[in-house]
Amino acid sequence: MAGGSTSPTSQALPLTAFATLLLIALMMGANHVAARLAFNHGVDVATAVAFRSVVTALVVGALVWQQGLPWALNTRQRKAMPAIGLLLAVQSFCLYSAVARLPVALALLAFNTYPLWTALWARVVYGHRAEPRVLRAMPVMLLGLALALDVLGAASGLGAFGHWGRIGAGVAFALAAAATFGLALVITQHEAADVDGRLRTALTMAMVGALALVAVAAQGGFALPQAAPGWWGLVALTALYGTAFTIMFMVLPRLGVVGNSAIMNVEPIFALVLAWALLGQTIAPLQVAGGLLVVATVVWLGLRRR
Repeated sequence: MAGGSTSPTSQALPLTAFATLLLIALMMGANHVAARLAFNHGVDVATAVAFRSVVTALVVGALVWQQGLPWALNTRQRKAMPAIGLLLAVQSFCLYSAVARLPVALALLAFNTYPLWTALWARVVYGHRAEPRVLRAMPVMLLGLALALDVLGAASGLGAFGHWGRIGAGVAFALAAAATFGLALVITQHEAADVDGRLRTALTMAMVGALALVAVAAQGGFALPQAAPGWWGLVALTALYGTAFTIMFMVLPRLGVVGNSAIMNVEPIFALVLAWALLGQTIAPLQVAGGLLVVATVVWLGLRRR
């Protein structure tokens, strides 16, 4: 996610808001499945990130302009926003690189460790101690991730060495995405939390898109799809990502939900089902159980009172 903030509430989440959050999670999960479809037919990571980010920046930027929101930033915000944009660019490249190498659900599950990275970066950069709830969640989440990734290679039948030879690069990219996203969240919270979420998303997506276009130029141009399914994937990932963010920042505030919510962390579950149905990707039952444990832990963390 590129921006937003949580607003705790003691009231029950309205059914309409809950359904909208699930819809956003579904679209974000489908975005990554569509990305894998595009990657399978000739699209590369830089091309996918460029299409997705530029279109999202234009759509959200147009909404910011239409609503007459001020574009001015103070000195602290002007210093922080380029760093946030750079981190989100790295996160985008790393996460799509993981999706290109791993079953989509496993890439997203490894990425979903970002709350642990957020706690680590808050401690390292700002000296904040992690909440006891986060510390209790750490071993549970890591256990779930170990099961989901089949760390010993038992489910794959390849053994630990062979299994990690196959998935190691993808897992490294997913964890790098989680680490950079966690740092981006910490910097956003401390340096740019008072920037409107819509403006922050427009600016960061513009920066990510610009960096992606530089990467595209450096590699000699866009790597466009070589078959019709690849075009469907590229168009779908762009439309799904942009639509999800538009709903997140334009509709959810009117429903009484501001920014991100823990409910949206069920994204890997939607991705698991969609990847099985559309791409034929399957993982072992024990891996599914580990994935559910990771998702449940992240949701439990996200629902905590602050």
